[in-house]
Amino acid sequence: MPRFINPFSDWGFKKIFGQEINKDLLIKFLNDLLDGEHHITDLVFKDKEQLPELVEMRGIIYDIYCTTDKGEHIIVEMQNRYQPFFTDRTIYYASRDIVNQGVKGTVGDTNVKWNYCLAPVYTVCLLNYDMKDGTPTKFRTDIALMDMKDNTVFSDRLRFIYLMLPLFTKNEEDECENDFERWIYILKNMSTFERMPFQARNAVFKKLSEITDIAALSKDEREKY
Repeated sequence: MPRFINPFSDWGFKKIFGQEINKDLLIKFLNDLLDGEHHITDLVFKDKEQLPELVEMRGIIYDIYCTTDKGEHIIVEMQNRYQPFFTDRTIYYASRDIVNQGVKGTVGDTNVKWNYCLAPVYTVCLLNYDMKDGTPTKFRTDIALMDMKDNTVFSDRLRFIYLMLPLFTKNEEDECENDFERWIYILKNMSTFERMPFQARNAVFKKLSEITDIAALSKDEREKY
């Protein structure tokens, strides 16, 4: 049996990134992912289930859905196997989050008009396969609303980041140049490790080792896993 849980199982992924008690792991991962753009100091997990507005419409269950201390909305999805129209699904998920920001508020008995000021919505997708559906064949694909003539950002309100782990080509610990690459190396190979690498370099990886060690799981956790 492997020593560490498989992060691409539904339970394993949420054990690492979807628990309040371990939210420092998600914060660290997102900060390493967005290094040089944003720095998150705290986040709040939101209700992952979004009910449909009409009975004939689809509901949504996000893997992880949270807001940061700066008000950004972040959706994190894990997909272990190929799914047709996955990019369409992520666009739909992000669009629902945009639409849900348009709830009209009230002050006393007076309706308050929405001023259309949207919080940015980031969708981060960790994929354990190569999408091969027209998406560029590379490990990381960043999508934003851009001007097609000069490639400048038109709006920062929608951002999609797709990480295709099979296309991450650094296969040795010493090839990883920063903590983001160390995260990806670990997630890609965790279920094969006898020891968790990089623990001496950063305490977050020591904590990751502790919470993903199968031997340290409770009986109830092992059954769920």
